[in-house]
Amino acid sequence: MSETPPPGGPSSPEHQPNWGSAYPPPQHGAGQGATPPPGYYYPYPVPPKHTDATTSMVMGIVAVAGLFVCGIPVLMAPFAWYLGAKAEREIDASAGALSGRSEATAGKVLGIVGTALLALAVAGIVLLVVLTYTQPDFWDDDSSYDSVLGALLSSVQPTSTGSLTSVMP
Repeated sequence: MSETPPPGGPSSPEHQPNWGSAYPPPQHGAGQGATPPPGYYYPYPVPPKHTDATTSMVMGIVAVAGLFVCGIPVLMAPFAWYLGAKAEREIDASAGALSGRSEATAGKVLGIVGTALLALAVAGIVLLVVLTYTQPDFWDDDSSYDSVLGALLSSVQPTSTGSLTSVMP
């Protein structure tokens, strides 16, 4: 007749030898079951990212990169600036409950850069329109000026002594 060992005896999993394992056997006790093995730590909880932070960063990237492709996406730059600034304020006010400040800052900065480039483009278009309506021969190709250098050289004539004098019309 074979006797069965009592529960918790030498053949139970709690008393099995720990051969080949680098970690000590698990200890089941009050508060002991929740600890990680030595050298490992539970990750700290990361607060959720603010949704406008990622949105502003993507809009800023599309605005600045799109300017060099076709120009129309740069119209999103002011919105990226606004969303980035709003997300930064809300992240700062959340006292650590929201993350994503770096994405919000990147979106805000790209929005500022895109808005500045948009302002330069609008100023250039306005300048071309003003010159078109104020200078009647602005778009004429029949002028004697082939280039800016030609225009500069035609306004300056050499004298008999070799010095240059300006000719004023």
